Amino acid sequence: MGSRWRKAKLSLGLNLCVYVPKTLDEITSSSSSTVPSPSVVSSDAAALPSPVGPGPSDFTMLMPTTPTPSSSGLRLSKSGSRSSKKTCAICLGTMKPGDGHALFTAECSHTFHFHCIASNVKHGNQDCPICRTKWKEIPFRGSLLSDYPNDQATTSNPVVNRAQDDGQMNLLRRLPRTASSNRHQYHHLPSIFHDLDPTRFNDDEPLEAVPILDPNPDASPPGCMTAGTTTVEVKTFTELSEISQSDCRDSFTVLIHLKAPIFNLNVRAHGKEESRSTRAPIDLITVLDVSGSMAGTKLALLKRAMGFVIQNLGPSDRLSVISFSSTARRLFPLRRMSESGRQKSLLAVNSLTSNGGTNIAEGLRKGVKVVEDRKEKNPVCSVILLSDGQDTYTVFPTNGMHRSQPDYCALLPSSACRDGGQSIPVHVFGFGADHDSESLHSISEASGGTFSFIEAEAAIQDAFAQCIGGLLSVVAQELHVQVDAGDNEVQLGPIKSGSYANHTTEDKRRGSIHVGDLYAEEERDFLVSVNVPLAGCNEESLLLKVGCSYKEPLTKETVNVSMVEVRIARPLVVISQQVTSIEVDRQKCRLDAAEAMVGSRSAAEQGELSKAVSILEQCRGRILESVSGKSGDRLCMALDAELREMQERMADRQRYEATGRAYMLSGLSSHSWQRATARGDSTDSASLLQSYQTTSMAVMLQRSKTMTPSGRRPQIKHTNSFPARPEPR
Repeated sequence: MGSRWRKAKLSLGLNLCVYVPKTLDEITSSSSSTVPSPSVVSSDAAALPSPVGPGPSDFTMLMPTTPTPSSSGLRLSKSGSRSSKKTCAICLGTMKPGDGHALFTAECSHTFHFHCIASNVKHGNQDCPICRTKWKEIPFRGSLLSDYPNDQATTSNPVVNRAQDDGQMNLLRRLPRTASSNRHQYHHLPSIFHDLDPTRFNDDEPLEAVPILDPNPDASPPGCMTAGTTTVEVKTFTELSEISQSDCRDSFTVLIHLKAPIFNLNVRAHGKEESRSTRAPIDLITVLDVSGSMAGTKLALLKRAMGFVIQNLGPSDRLSVISFSSTARRLFPLRRMSESGRQKSLLAVNSLTSNGGTNIAEGLRKGVKVVEDRKEKNPVCSVILLSDGQDTYTVFPTNGMHRSQPDYCALLPSSACRDGGQSIPVHVFGFGADHDSESLHSISEASGGTFSFIEAEAAIQDAFAQCIGGLLSVVAQELHVQVDAGDNEVQLGPIKSGSYANHTTEDKRRGSIHVGDLYAEEERDFLVSVNVPLAGCNEESLLLKVGCSYKEPLTKETVNVSMVEVRIARPLVVISQQVTSIEVDRQKCRLDAAEAMVGSRSAAEQGELSKAVSILEQCRGRILESVSGKSGDRLCMALDAELREMQERMADRQRYEATGRAYMLSGLSSHSWQRATARGDSTDSASLLQSYQTTSMAVMLQRSKTMTPSGRRPQIKHTNSFPARPEPR
């Protein structure tokens, strides 16, 4: 055993040496005297500049070397021979010079084995294990090459090439900037040299004062005078049109229908149609999975999709890019998408490389931190998360500790949860068949975002397009619906609002629904149950008063919508046959379908697929036999088609695990938020599954589909350019 351990130590660390230059003169003299062979150390590596300046920690770049008797300038620790008398406080092993272990001396003067302290830091510990000093500089472990753009660094820095080829550890140090000749030598390298990462992400670019216009007015929906309402519209529908005076109901359903205004106003001037629409600019943070499973086509498609997003953001919109694998880093700070910002962000996205594991929690932590640390804030803010795998650090750690119940909530910072006060919706995209749909759906649900399932990898750009089509059309924020009981004896029953939070007072006389943001033309439907008392001699009863208030995104002014009274006729005798309202019945069918999905999923997770299929089949029968189903209502037909598709994806356990669970969860997300999601390979507005798709979503989706007239799958080149914005057909 001892012999094997010795061989492992020698193979891992024997050839790792550290050269610690003090000044440029030492570097020059060392390169000519103490370091006789380029294979030992490179003067280019020693002169690598750092924008952050020198620091107190005693560490520099490690590289594979072959020690020679003349290499007197090579040493393992600044503490010299004193290290031989010490033991590593982490592994309790002896620290002796020349035993094949690189040493790390911290700014507090305590020394450790490099591999021990690097592993310690990797798991989040940035304090000295001995004196508990909070370090300002920490050891960096990993391949530097993965942080360079694809077409850079591989030829400009032989030291980095050699380190990467040999598969050894690299240690980055803050070196003094004393040579003007080297000052600009590495100006093209990415932000890893100054962003590992900063303590605070408060370096966001200042906002543009000019209101943003539609970046591509030619792609706006056709039509010449399409002005809509200027405020959120509130309508109500009762289950029945009248109830006799002598009749009373314990549970009578009232539908509250909201519709957001249209933000586009197309006018014809000088014989040409043009758009004068103004929209709220957005701060968009994209958190992208670049683990090893994203290699190849997936990564190329992700770059193309991100290129589309960048090209369709306006000059007042700001974008930040976070990439994550085993760790996470901010690839691109929050910058406005001016021409310069677009070019820099495209360069950053094009530099993405895939390797490592999947640390979703760390990616989200940095994404949320970008949001929280902003000095200035655009009216709209959202996070987009894409992952194709299973978290291997928080939910299912690879350290041998298996958890009986996965802790999905640990993936999302508490400040980003809906009850955390920050209100940062995370719109999540499960990419391919191997992603963990349960954890991703949990993230979206906890944050107030949507979950989309991208089954066909080539549909990633369309899925992104549909999402940002909505985000770029927010017309109402912090929308609250207020519901007051009417006549004295009327009381509120349950409020069915899906994933939207609702509250009812103890006396059952007042209720509220927190809706949040609305995209242009979006609709929301909520069912409120009330009791209908005896009417006496009254010819009508006042059941409810419904109103809402919200903030206008650009002006931040509060808009109060007048209360709408819900009344019902109370004749002595109801002569005509009562017919249930189509509007109310279709929403009952939607809620019934959502509840069936929940029950079916629960049965499937317990291995009872036949029961899961039966639950969906029974729900389909109820929908088709309902008043709205018999009338051929479009929503009911869409629900029937969706439930049938779910049944087919539960044909066997393998298919359910591969696609059925994700398809069902994306459907639940869509119906609970009443917002369009990508489901399977369907984003087509003509599909019955896209019942919640708005005009702005459809326009952006069409823009994505017509991006390249000759075909949908342009060749991705490993360059720093993306296709220009498409001309409209």
